[in-house]
Amino acid sequence: MSPLNVFKQPLAFFSNQPVTGYYRDGYCRTGAADYGNHAVAGVVTEEFLDYSASQGNDLRIAGLREGCKWCLCTSRWLEALGAFRDGKISRNGVPKVHLEATEDSALRRVDLETFREFAARAETNGVNGHTGVNGVNGH
Repeated sequence: MSPLNVFKQPLAFFSNQPVTGYYRDGYCRTGAADYGNHAVAGVVTEEFLDYSASQGNDLRIAGLREGCKWCLCTSRWLEALGAFRDGKISRNGVPKVHLEATEDSALRRVDLETFREFAARAETNGVNGHTGVNGVNGH
């Protein structure tokens, strides 16, 4: 069965610069061996990278920097969301999410409305091609 995104549509390709995904194929798809559930298609910021490193997960060693697209563990994304809600980091510290490239397995831990709050751009079931704030489309 082909992986589905949070809209129950075919999972969109996310990134090959850097090559991301549990299977290093550019898709945020998971499988039985992926205990971290690398399903969230996120765009990292310096604040997120700093926070993640402070929590023992330094993604810079994988070559990540501000603006990189990376398939994040659902629990790590939730950790950043919790830190934002607790006032430990700013909203910018929570990676923006590309919904069409986020596997539906992430919905076991995060509801769609929460993901929509942090969407990288307006995405509605693959129909909407609108750009986000100030015309930036997350690329």
